[in-house]
Order: sequence, then structure tokens, then C-alpha cells
Amino acid sequence: MAKATEAAPPGHDPAAVPACEASLGSAFGLLGKRWNGVILGVLGGGALGFADLRRGVGSITDSVLSDRLTELAGAGLVRRTVTDARPPGVRYELTSSGAALEPILGQLAAWAGKHLESGGGC
Repeated sequence: MAKATEAAPPGHDPAAVPACEASLGSAFGLLGKRWNGVILGVLGGGALGFADLRRGVGSITDSVLSDRLTELAGAGLVRRTVTDARPPGVRYELTSSGAALEPILGQLAAWAGKHLESGGGC
């Protein structure tokens, strides 16, 4: 019996699949790490100091938040700014690359609210 083969959808380039998988792998390698997406979502509301950001994120430890912020800043998604106030403070905000993720994170949150039992909705 001959094996049935599926035709590729119109406009589908099977050779592009490995590049797409690599891009998605890179994106989810960073965004799929616990807390990173939530931190970006909270910062979507505007710049925050460390304590306010921690409260917005939820039950994250200071050391994990610090590590995640360092990682997100290194990836060019978050900007860390030391303020001139007394005592000096630190503010975190999304870069233009980080802000470009806002619609995607909103769509992901809406999807989770609709399709995952634990999703709280938007």
C-alpha cells in the first residue's frame, strides 16, 4: 500500500521551518523562563522601581527578580535607570524592543484566559 503524502499549504516553504523553529526556540528560551513574561507585562504599564515591580509581579523573591531583570536588560528588553533622587533609586522600564512585545503578551494572556483552566482572563 502506498504511503499518502500531504501537500504543503500554498505559500509554505518547508525549508523555512528550521529557521522558524530556531527563532521560536530563542523567543521561548527567554520568555518561557519563569517570571520573565510577567515582568514584561507589569512593566507594560510604565516604569517602576524595584519594590513596586516586585509587588506587581507577585510572589517572586528579590534575588530571582534581580536575576530576571538583569537577563531581560541583557536581552535589550528592559532598561535600568538610576535616579538622581535622595536616596538614589532605580527605575525599570521597557525598551522599544520590550514594548514591541506588549500586543503579543496581551494576546497570550487573552488566549490563556479563554483556553487554560488556570488562566484568569484579561
